[in-house]
Amino acid sequence: MRSYPRNSAEAAGRIVALTLLADGNVCSTEIGLLQQHNGAPALGLAPQAWSRLLQEVAEDLMHGLCATGSLLASLDEATLRAMLHEVDAPQLQREVLRLVRAAAAADRHLAEAEQMIIDAARRHWPGADDGIEAAKAMPVAA
Repeated sequence: MRSYPRNSAEAAGRIVALTLLADGNVCSTEIGLLQQHNGAPALGLAPQAWSRLLQEVAEDLMHGLCATGSLLASLDEATLRAMLHEVDAPQLQREVLRLVRAAAAADRHLAEAEQMIIDAARRHWPGADDGIEAAKAMPVAA
């Protein structure tokens, strides 16, 4: 896997892209939901940059497939931890986790690999859930 500058839009977007690719199928529902959530702009990515990043992540995963026969073989705990450490700004961590959760829930099926990414983010980014959980608990005004 390639690396990106710390707290860059690409480092943050790659984690979201991994979630999209984790179950082996990027569906239009997931892409639509990310557009609804202003995913690319929220991370600082232009739409064409988002497409390029998604392609780069897919290519990186494909290299693992060629070497091992498994699409997610290159996504072990150490590799995922290294990617998560490229995002250490708390607000960016919260935004990425929000988008990762939205992407994972979009197709109404939580794949094991998607859960692995969410669990790793929660473990390595203590406090990233704070704003998300509080927002879920707040009642919606009429």
